[in-house]
This record gives sequence, C-alpha cells and structure tokens, in this order.
Amino acid sequence: MEITILGTGTSCGVPQIGCQCKVCTSTDPRDKRLRCSALVETESTTLLVDCGPDFREQMLRIGMRKPIDACLITHEHYDHVGGIDDLRPFSYLQTLPLYADSYSARHLRERLPYCLVTNLYPGVPQLELREVAPHDTFAVGDISVTALKVMHGELPILGYRIGDIGYITDMKTMPEEEMELLKGVKILLVNGLRQKPHPTHQTIQDAVDFSKKIGSPETYIIHLCHHAGLHADVDAGLPDGVHLAYDGLKISL
Repeated sequence: MEITILGTGTSCGVPQIGCQCKVCTSTDPRDKRLRCSALVETESTTLLVDCGPDFREQMLRIGMRKPIDACLITHEHYDHVGGIDDLRPFSYLQTLPLYADSYSARHLRERLPYCLVTNLYPGVPQLELREVAPHDTFAVGDISVTALKVMHGELPILGYRIGDIGYITDMKTMPEEEMELLKGVKILLVNGLRQKPHPTHQTIQDAVDFSKKIGSPETYIIHLCHHAGLHADVDAGLPDGVHLAYDGLKISL
C-alpha cells in the first residue's frame, strides 16, 4: 500500500494570497501547500481522501491516469469538497462512490444538486453518496476502511482508518473510545495547524502528543497554515518518528 500526499495546506493554502511573510515567500517547495487531500493505492484499488478546490491541479501534478475507485469525505467544508465537480474524468465509465456522514451528505446535495439528484445534467460527474457513521467498516476493493468520530471544534466530522493508515484532519479533540480504533496503525497522518492554539484545530505540539497516545511508529503532520513556520526549521525540531508532511510526499507500507 502506498499513500501520496496531494496537499498539506489549510483552507487558504500556502502561500496565502497577498502575504509576504517568510513562509509565503519561501523558495523551498515544501513550503508550497495545496489544500489537504491524499491518495491511497494498492495494486488494484485507488482511494481518494477529500476532494478540495486544488484537486484538478493535484491530479495534473502527479499525471493521474488510472481510475479512482471511491472518495472518502471527512467533512463538508469547502477546502475539503470544493473539487468534487472535477471528478468528471474519473466517473465517465462507472459511478464513483462518495463516502460521507449524514450531515456532510445533506450539505453536498444542497450545494451540488446538478450532480447529486435523480435527473442529472449531461456531462456531470456520475456520483453516488453513501452515508457512513463512526465505527462503520466497509471495503473499497481490497482496502478496509473504518470511519472514526473527530471533533472539529464543536462540529463532529470523520477521520478514517485505512488499512494500517490513520488519516485525521481538522481535529481539535477525539473521544477516547475512537483512539482505540487507531491502535496498531503503522502510519498516522494528523493535523497540526500552527504553533499557537486555535479553537477548532490542533497545534503542532498537540499533533505530537496525539501521536504518542496512538503509538504510531511514523507520524506525518498535515493541514498546516503559513503560521506554522518554515518546513525545514519545524521539521528539524520534531521528535524521532514525527515529520512535517509536504505536497507530493509518497509513503509506502
């Protein structure tokens, strides 16, 4: 199994429009962060996690040519679903399932009625919303997926265990019982917005502490904003086994 990190940025991306800070003006490509998304692949299955507004650019960057078998939606905020219309090339030959909780599914139907209703407009992506709840386990090809409850401030959203990978974004807290479902993961991807506290997101130190609780041997921090600091500086200060992720990173299990 291999995971490709398509984007590691927060809702504004990095660089942030109009900003002249040292991160936004950095020439290090690891400081250029599109909105958060990832691909998980085996020899026979390809799974997309979130489909944000940078999805088209992300697919062009990696030269994506093979089918996507399903998309897991963590929540309905625009930076995680703004690219759904661009799933068209991946749903001409077959209907593409979108897995989401009931709250996100309802909002997606309201925002995208032209491709999530019975009488479809010609040329729209052929999508099927499949509602899931925390602790639901399902298979996409040869990949086993379990949905987890995550608290994005006061909003319940979904994280996912995908085989031996844990994917958690936009988390502020997680109920203790959900952490048990992550025990034994070999790779953990988890959000760490910046150094200072935020009302709805973990800090980088929170992400490090969460990694210790889960006991993952390798952890990659995602969903970073420009206030996180320069990639090279922050990554060098992290403990063994914890890394800042960057766009285009590939991790193999």
